[in-house]
Amino acid sequence: MMLTDQRILLVTTSSERLSRLRCILEFLGEQLEIIAFEKLPSSLEDTRYRAVIIETDAHQIDVLSSFASQYPWQPILLIGAEYELSLANVLGQIEEPLSYPQLTELLHFCQVYGQVKRPQVPTSANQTKLFRSLVGRSDGIANVRHLISQVATSDATVLVLGQSGTGKEVVARNIHYLSPRRDGPFIPVNCGAIPPELLESELFGHEKGSFTGAISARKGRFELAEGGTLFLDEIGDMPLQMQVKLLRVLQERMFERVGGSKTIQANVRVVAATHRDLETMISANEFREDLYYRLNVFPIEMPALCERRDDVPLLLQELVSRVYNEGRGKVRFTQRAIESLKEHTWSGNVRELSNLVERLTILYPGGLVDVNDLPLKYRHIDVPDYCIELSEEQQERDALASLFGSDEPIEIPETRFPSELPPEGVNLKDLLAELEIDMIRQALDQQDNVVARAAEMLGIRRTTLVEKMRKYGMTKD
Repeated sequence: MMLTDQRILLVTTSSERLSRLRCILEFLGEQLEIIAFEKLPSSLEDTRYRAVIIETDAHQIDVLSSFASQYPWQPILLIGAEYELSLANVLGQIEEPLSYPQLTELLHFCQVYGQVKRPQVPTSANQTKLFRSLVGRSDGIANVRHLISQVATSDATVLVLGQSGTGKEVVARNIHYLSPRRDGPFIPVNCGAIPPELLESELFGHEKGSFTGAISARKGRFELAEGGTLFLDEIGDMPLQMQVKLLRVLQERMFERVGGSKTIQANVRVVAATHRDLETMISANEFREDLYYRLNVFPIEMPALCERRDDVPLLLQELVSRVYNEGRGKVRFTQRAIESLKEHTWSGNVRELSNLVERLTILYPGGLVDVNDLPLKYRHIDVPDYCIELSEEQQERDALASLFGSDEPIEIPETRFPSELPPEGVNLKDLLAELEIDMIRQALDQQDNVVARAAEMLGIRRTTLVEKMRKYGMTKD
């Protein structure tokens, strides 16, 4: 696995020019490694440098071109060369006399290039297990993974933003399990689900007798999360009076239990999350500005599912596997069904998709789900139902069975259909056709001429209803 090194590699031919460059870079606080040009081809087997600065001449251009092509992810700067290389990772040439603005600008170019062409984050068993919940290849989810890998090793407070159901707690758990606190507890608290009068006791604990019902001392979530991570979900729903107390704990890293006087140190990393617009809440005096800036040290915004539609197939695969591994069956999707799901708006995001997979697993255990097997609101592709052709005789038998095999009485208008069989008899086929036409008209009228809903009301498929309407010369009008 490739490792990222913050050093700058100087490739020299032992010239005075490179010595001057070395002095300036060391003055800027950069860490350097110096090698001879002859060792260049084999120097980057397992390491990726912040920048490689190469002094060379026209006689060595072939070696330099081969090196740059072999390591396309490595940003390269040239010095002293009288030629240019049209390779993407050769970002510029350091001109003399050396100047601070030019040098810092070129090093910034290397930094930006390194971020775009960043290597994969080294994985551990914990990371592999948890990153599966951040499934996807879209730029949005890849950026979230990168931000998690950057902040996890620090103790900085993180604010996870995003719509409901995007997986904000998944981000918090990844940050915890990739951090040095991974062996400590991960304690989640939903600030919107706890009554305001109980939230202080829930977070900071209470002493025996501190209020009615406090029959014994109890640790709060901050104490339970000691040495680990405290996840404050839906922080935007926290009452203003509690925001003041939380701000003090975040600033001073200490607190007291409700009804107690002993100061307790808080060795806890805080990750907060909300689906609300906190800046708008600040303008409306619903959220404290000082607490917002205390929490918003390192923001991570989760993209909505509708912004990464191409991730839907991978998410489906992950969710189906998860349900199957829990022993609740397995379901598969046709390509048409997947394309239809990609067109959905997903207001509930990944949580909505997860619920749909679970529902379809119950409806079609071990089955293959097509577009018309999806609930109506998820059908964004018009696909005709597959219908088995039945003979006219079989259709009549089915119609009679549906009429006389049901326990529920069928109301037939007396003005059009005789209540008793007349002596001269009836044409049963015409009578059933009239009954069918009448029922279809009633269903269409009651459902505002929406064929799909009328078919559902009649207990038949939409395509079957369309065929019957065509047979009888009926239109929606």
